[in-house]
Amino acid sequence: MFRIYPRTTLGCAEVFEFTTLKWNPLLQHQFPKFQFCTATSTSTSNSRSFVVSYLVNNCAFSQETALKASRNLYFSKPQKPDSVLSFFRNHAFSNSHISQTLQKSPVLLSYNAQKVLLPKFEFLRSKGASSLDIIHTVTACPNFLRRSLENHIIPTYEFIRGLLQNFLTDKQIIDFVILNPPLLYESCVAPNLKLLLDSGVTHSKIVKLLQRWPRVLYLGDISKTVQELKQMGFDASLYTFCVALLAKRTVNESKWAKKIDTYKRWGWSQEQVLLAFRKQPYCMLSSCDKINAVMSYWVEQAGFNSVDLVKSPGVILLSLRKRIAPRACVLQFLVSKRLLRKDASLTAPFVLTEKLFLENYVKRFREDSSHLLKLYTENMSLGNDRDKACM
Repeated sequence: MFRIYPRTTLGCAEVFEFTTLKWNPLLQHQFPKFQFCTATSTSTSNSRSFVVSYLVNNCAFSQETALKASRNLYFSKPQKPDSVLSFFRNHAFSNSHISQTLQKSPVLLSYNAQKVLLPKFEFLRSKGASSLDIIHTVTACPNFLRRSLENHIIPTYEFIRGLLQNFLTDKQIIDFVILNPPLLYESCVAPNLKLLLDSGVTHSKIVKLLQRWPRVLYLGDISKTVQELKQMGFDASLYTFCVALLAKRTVNESKWAKKIDTYKRWGWSQEQVLLAFRKQPYCMLSSCDKINAVMSYWVEQAGFNSVDLVKSPGVILLSLRKRIAPRACVLQFLVSKRLLRKDASLTAPFVLTEKLFLENYVKRFREDSSHLLKLYTENMSLGNDRDKACM
């Protein structure tokens, strides 16, 4: 007599657990598939062992990575994977390149090299990519070889080319794509670009976004972020919208909350953080350490009000030693001597070019100009010396 307990396992032979009380040959016909499943399990196990052995011996996989890859890779004969390795070698891939490529996308070993891989190599070459360019693209993002050439790669490339063709030559466009191969793989790229155009982001701004921060476009669907930024009051036609998009897409929620808390600890309200973000989105790309360092100097050493920076959050991005500290010393002197108007902005001097700063805040005060210049240069030198000491 048997007791049958259903179990969920990976092995077909373990679908049921049998507890034998007494053998009854009359019941044998009720389980005709048991021996078949055991044989299938054994066959699968042998196939997986072959895959592991092949990856270790031919592709420089470690035992651990080979075992992991073998879970989704099936072949019991070497012909097809051998043809893939030969294909890569024939296209100037070194053993190291091949190993890098296959460890990122081991499923390529099960592909038909001539029918699936070759057309994509030929497409890149037809656009002006060199052999080295192709090697770089494949080793950086081999998964793009898994995409349909006709249904994904070509349409995506042509869409990107359509956006860039008035700004870059065809050679520059393929160079750009080679440097950013996920653009040819991720399915969200074209929809994200279309969404930005439909949302009012100008063509020239999208080109800058593509050239400077392409990863924003292939990190996933951006529709919720675009809607959120519009609700915050961002104008999609302005460049700050693109910077804000970068900030919201690359700073995770936990870090975002920590940065808001950091600003609040220095006296800002939630509304003031939002106002500063709208004025200068880069302020949310600064690290908490940088924010604290600038605020600490601004408030505790220079004696200024932290809220002054809400209207000029760009100051937070500047070098503390080379820009903020030297100019703050000049301003402190001018304030102490009452040489500045009461309504004068304390943040405006920090964003001026050095030439304009010296003209408006040093040379302008002739009686004190030599002292101011000495004060400025000494603090500038001190900042440079500190930087050298850290090198």
